[in-house]
Amino acid sequence: MLADKERWNKRHVEKPMRHTVEPLIEKYIGEVEVGEALDIACGIGRNTHFMAEKGFLVDAVDISDYALSQVKDMATIKKFEVDLDTYNLEINKYDLIVNINYLSRRLLPQIKEALRDGGVIIFETFIIAHGEFTQPVNPEFLLRKNELLHAFIGLDIIYYEERDDINLRGENTRVASLVARKGNC
Repeated sequence: MLADKERWNKRHVEKPMRHTVEPLIEKYIGEVEVGEALDIACGIGRNTHFMAEKGFLVDAVDISDYALSQVKDMATIKKFEVDLDTYNLEINKYDLIVNINYLSRRLLPQIKEALRDGGVIIFETFIIAHGEFTQPVNPEFLLRKNELLHAFIGLDIIYYEERDDINLRGENTRVASLVARKGNC
């Protein structure tokens, strides 16, 4: 955990990311009733802050203590410094779960279980691409074609797309985006 924490702290300091909310979240936040939210690998809190401003009570989780220090201290935000390789999500807790630019296949089934009935997942991260793309090198952190869609089979898919995009640092990349709702059981 310490090596990951140091690597992410260094990355946040040396290659700062934009502070604006992810467009996918801004577009689909209206699909969710205000309640409890989780921002997985929240970084500096750009999406956390947006959800809190919309009235959500947000659990912001990240391994980087530097990034979490950039998350505003607000009554509607709880910050958790955790190693997502071992962290487990609480079952049936969240109305909204956001996972942007991060992939832990271990957490995919937990995300489904952590959503309350009617809850929404907004998920976007990198997929395998060839050519002039900047992306994580380790395939462990890259989705395969349609993998994200298949991971959330059983949820009501509101939106799904795989596309070329520009990452937070202005580099060409390829991403998969999903918005899905957990149906009433």
